[in-house]
Amino acid sequence: MHHFEEELTCSICYSLFSDPRVLPCSHTFCRNCLEGVLDLSGNFSIWRPLRILLKCPNCRSVVEIPDSGTESLPINFALKAIIEKYRQEDHSDVATCSEHYRQPLNVYCLLDKKMVCGHCLTIGKHNGHPIDDLYSAYLKEKQSSGKILEQLTDKHWADVYLLIEKLKEQKSQCESVIQDDKKVVVLYFKKLSETLENKKQALLSALDEINRQVLEEYDPLIENLKKMREEHNYCCGQHQFTLGKVK
Repeated sequence: MHHFEEELTCSICYSLFSDPRVLPCSHTFCRNCLEGVLDLSGNFSIWRPLRILLKCPNCRSVVEIPDSGTESLPINFALKAIIEKYRQEDHSDVATCSEHYRQPLNVYCLLDKKMVCGHCLTIGKHNGHPIDDLYSAYLKEKQSSGKILEQLTDKHWADVYLLIEKLKEQKSQCESVIQDDKKVVVLYFKKLSETLENKKQALLSALDEINRQVLEEYDPLIENLKKMREEHNYCCGQHQFTLGKVK
């Protein structure tokens, strides 16, 4: 997480400060977080002591809380203003918790091996889980992976080699099956193409035969009608010629 955001995060709840209050030792915490620390320390039991003492979670020094409680502690107005401005700005480049709105993922849960926010640890399902800061968790995971590699003996490396060869063999078998299937597909569509071509030629031949029959049926009728029209025109012409001579 960005260093600036770490400065805005309470070291007790690992969330952005809420109602930040300053202890006499100058360290700042959420007011609710301080209330929780006081409850755990037993200062608020059946009777209330004249002096309320608290060990600072940061510097471990014992400080005195006013008799009226954490409400009387001074508010860190500068920090509060910065947080308000920060909340209003867009921080899309910062990873935030999917369960708690706009809470940065700034802690690593060692039990579930995942990044969580402060609310996940205090009120969420990771409450009570062992935690670590992100950088330390990264270094430990890196060292752990290196140790695993160191623990691989020659026998283990031989097993790894055999596994690689087995995977290569399976890959080759899969590729062979795919190539055979491709040949089957090509042959199928080749035969299908030949079958379709034969059907096309058969249909064209049938249509040609039908066309021939149509010509044989209609051409003689058309020719006969043409001859009858010519004969009719010729007779009419002779008749007109004869009438002209008589006159």
